[in-house]
Amino acid sequence: MVLDDFSLEVTGRDAGELDALRGIVPAGTRINVTSLAGEDPGGRRATARAVAGAGFVPVPHVTARRLTGQREFEELLEGLRADGTATEIFAVGGDPGTPLGPYADSLALIESGLLEKHGVARVSIAGHPAGHPGIPGEVLWSSLAARVTALRARGLTGDVITQLGFDVAPVLDWIAALRERGVDLPVRVGVPGPTEESRLRRLATRLGIATSPAAENVGSSPAAEAGRTSPATEAGRTSPATEAGRASPAAPATPAAFLRTLAGEYHPERHGEVKLHFYTFGGLKSTAEWITNFAKEG
Repeated sequence: MVLDDFSLEVTGRDAGELDALRGIVPAGTRINVTSLAGEDPGGRRATARAVAGAGFVPVPHVTARRLTGQREFEELLEGLRADGTATEIFAVGGDPGTPLGPYADSLALIESGLLEKHGVARVSIAGHPAGHPGIPGEVLWSSLAARVTALRARGLTGDVITQLGFDVAPVLDWIAALRERGVDLPVRVGVPGPTEESRLRRLATRLGIATSPAAENVGSSPAAEAGRTSPATEAGRTSPATEAGRASPAAPATPAAFLRTLAGEYHPERHGEVKLHFYTFGGLKSTAEWITNFAKEG
């Protein structure tokens, strides 16, 4: 289960690495094309074309709060369709505190009717197993339910891509609660590729995730992996050997322990269809190579 049909993401800055993925990443793998603040929509289109040209499936981000109006939204969708890259998108709210136009959230994008009009068939939406520092939990649940309902009403398929996960138990508990609420969309659990541990800690703090004991042990370096001596350590508790392994700044943290624990605690009858989405903070190619090596080593 763990590495079947995983997905990746790419920014315009990393697009030059796409050709290097051939032979490493299976053809047809979904690769999200992120929307960077201040980026020209043409740059996102170019990156999506590059993803398709390398033999993968582009999933461009469409960020609601950054759209100034319907015209800009339609121009983006029309461009993606003309490029042959509009079939799948990731609809997100985005980071501006005040929307630049009429779309306050991803639900507004779905309910606009413009997605299917311009050839979109599959829409990924965001999920927050660890919560959100600025949004109450019940609001997050009601928002997710509304988006799922809207997708169904418009005949669109989709999946749920979660925020970064550092602690397996709350992620799986959240997925189980999602199933109990009647949501059967596939869930892609967001995990970081190999990345400097200090960077992961900063991201976890900024996203309000580093609040549980397990989240304090964000990722694990190869030296830390060598120092694992018990299931407790593998589940995220810190051993002296792990602490020693952190001393080398050259060794990036990896999600190896998280993935092993996820594989052991995942139950299809309770959690439904679960896949992985890799956030490629440490680089697209290096993430792909790590995935390949992990799959071989188990």
